[in-house]
Amino acid sequence: MKNMIHSRRASLVTLVAALALSACGQEQAEAPQQGAQQEAPPHEVEVAEMARQDIPLDKSYPSLLRSDDEVTLVARVNGFLEERHFEPGQLVEEGDRLYTIEPDLYQATVNQREADLQSARAELARAQRDAQRFEQLLSQNSVSRQQYDQALADQRVAQASVAQAEAALTSANLDLGYSQVTAPVSGMIGLSQVNVGNLVTSGTELATITPLDPLEVRFQLPQRDAFELRRQLSDGGDTSDIRARLSIPGVSGGSDSELEGHLDFLGSRVDSGTSTVQASATFENPMATVLPGQFVRVRIEGLKRFDVMAVPEIAVTQGLMGPQVFVLDDDNKARERTVSLGEVAGPWQLIREGLEPGDRIVVGDPAGLEPGMVIDPQPFAGNAEDIVEDVEQEEAQEQAEASEAMEEGAADGQPAEGEEGAQ
Repeated sequence: MKNMIHSRRASLVTLVAALALSACGQEQAEAPQQGAQQEAPPHEVEVAEMARQDIPLDKSYPSLLRSDDEVTLVARVNGFLEERHFEPGQLVEEGDRLYTIEPDLYQATVNQREADLQSARAELARAQRDAQRFEQLLSQNSVSRQQYDQALADQRVAQASVAQAEAALTSANLDLGYSQVTAPVSGMIGLSQVNVGNLVTSGTELATITPLDPLEVRFQLPQRDAFELRRQLSDGGDTSDIRARLSIPGVSGGSDSELEGHLDFLGSRVDSGTSTVQASATFENPMATVLPGQFVRVRIEGLKRFDVMAVPEIAVTQGLMGPQVFVLDDDNKARERTVSLGEVAGPWQLIREGLEPGDRIVVGDPAGLEPGMVIDPQPFAGNAEDIVEDVEQEEAQEQAEASEAMEEGAADGQPAEGEEGAQ
């Protein structure tokens, strides 16, 4: 923005100079001014006193959309696929029936296991009666101790048989349940991998369900950004209080090109290979505006740089020694000061070195400023965006005036009607 403003100002100055030379060629030279030239009045421009402040950042991070709850359906029993209860691409709800795999076979197994359980319970009842009868006979010395112990052992074997039959019935009921494949999550189901009538075995992939609302975005934060974010959270905040926005490159403007969400995870370690910290955010996607697998950019709102020196970006110019700003001395004269630049935060330019708290910096448009020029300092409201907007409006007005001057010069240079023939 700053370079464009300065380049356009230079073009305007060149254009105005060319028009002035053209006008001088057509008009007679004026008489030289008499007397000494009066001293130019002080140049009015916004000036700010430097102080450390917290500057909000406007940064975005590339990421790949993913659905953390995506599920691949697999068959858990063997049998022929009898029915499919959905259409590919359909939105299904958790618990919806999706496939039927030969349930009659597993219902027959359940019936058999129920019969085995009834038989085992009948045998247990007989063994319990025998054990009670032998216990009474033992007290009357009518049977030996060995016979009584055998009756107790038979009772315990019968109890184990009942437990075994109950477990077999439970397993059979599970297999019967697996013969009806239901949706474990809500989402959009993909193409079926197996056609109706095919034989499937345990582990055969059937289809994939992709939840679309909400969506999870995992991305990498530079370690400094993660440090500053964790500093904000250390004041008692929670990750869910940090808002995030998701923009999809390639999607034309409009409300559908962005989603709002919140940060739900910030890693606790720095990746030694990339010097980044992993983070994730969750975004509501009720209309399935975006799909997993898309490349997106995530912008964290509320991220700041704390206790830094910053000036409006437009205040920085390029000097012989590098980036510079204009500093006012005690006589309100502009002096050049070379600075070391940091990050750009929206309309603000962070300064690493070269400025100290209390320095008076020209933060308005530096066009036309020269070292030693007397400055009439104007108050700065603290909004760098307003300065950029004002400069853009001035440039638009200057461009309009230059265009009008070109049109007038072209009109004045055309020969009057009949002159060309007279010549």
